[in-house]
Amino acid sequence: MSEYAFELALCAHLERTREWVLGRQIGASVADPGARIVDVCGVVPGPEFDHRAAITSETIPPRAVESDVGPGRAVDPAEAFDCAPDRARSVADRAVAVGFFETEPRGSRRHVRATTRYPDWIGRLIGIENKPDLGRPGDLERQLRRDASLGLFDAVVLATESYVTGAHLNRIPDSVGVWRFVEGDLTVVREPAPLDPATPGIEPLTDRPLRTDVAVVPPEAKARKRRAVAERAYGKGWRPRAYPGCESMCPTDDGRPYCAAFDRVVDPASDCGEACPAVSPADPPAVASEALRDARTPWVADPEGVARRQAGLDRFI
Repeated sequence: MSEYAFELALCAHLERTREWVLGRQIGASVADPGARIVDVCGVVPGPEFDHRAAITSETIPPRAVESDVGPGRAVDPAEAFDCAPDRARSVADRAVAVGFFETEPRGSRRHVRATTRYPDWIGRLIGIENKPDLGRPGDLERQLRRDASLGLFDAVVLATESYVTGAHLNRIPDSVGVWRFVEGDLTVVREPAPLDPATPGIEPLTDRPLRTDVAVVPPEAKARKRRAVAERAYGKGWRPRAYPGCESMCPTDDGRPYCAAFDRVVDPASDCGEACPAVSPADPPAVASEALRDARTPWVADPEGVARRQAGLDRFI
């Protein structure tokens, strides 16, 4: 099984067995953005999850949440964001599009206010690194040590199809849990130890001979990144955005892109297209991805949105 197929099979299993919101391929670095992409992020719903689900099915832009735009007096986005005015207006536009901001004309300028306060909806974040074949570990050890020392997630897990030996366990941090996932059956080899996102983390940067440069990441920066990770996972999910138009494409009942010609799940981004020897153009298959996710997870595909009612002068709830 390819790493892609393994990853989607694990996501389908977790979707059936846990009340998590899942997202694939999520950036998980703080000091060095883009340096770490976690394979799967599981968001365990927190106390105000229903409030978050009612706002939008999409990702709420983290910059919008961090801005000085609140549910009270409408403000000029150029003055409420800590970034260039054009960037501020762009983020505000996206926040309006997903229903987190609403607009109000003020003379020649457009002002915005939040439609609701941002809820406390994130319970725990579980980071999962997939490596079906431990005989080809690649950069696995370094990735997991980075995750453990940074402490962005509440727990980190390695998922594999390989038989796990003591030698394998000795090469990864003690805090990292290990799952063996074979043909839809998940066995917990080692439970993950809890990490502490509320404390400073150590993020490795550049490896040099006899030295590794690191950054100390304060809890406030980790909290902002955790919110961004959770929002990205909420809006992105794990299924492909599109399925190839090919007669051989026969998606599984849970939405994985199965190819009848090769009798396996394929990665549409790399396996499909004109270069495929078995390609036979056809209309893309109709896959109700949003309906599947809505029915199987706490995520809501078509929320009603949040209504605002005036409670007093320049005060809204």
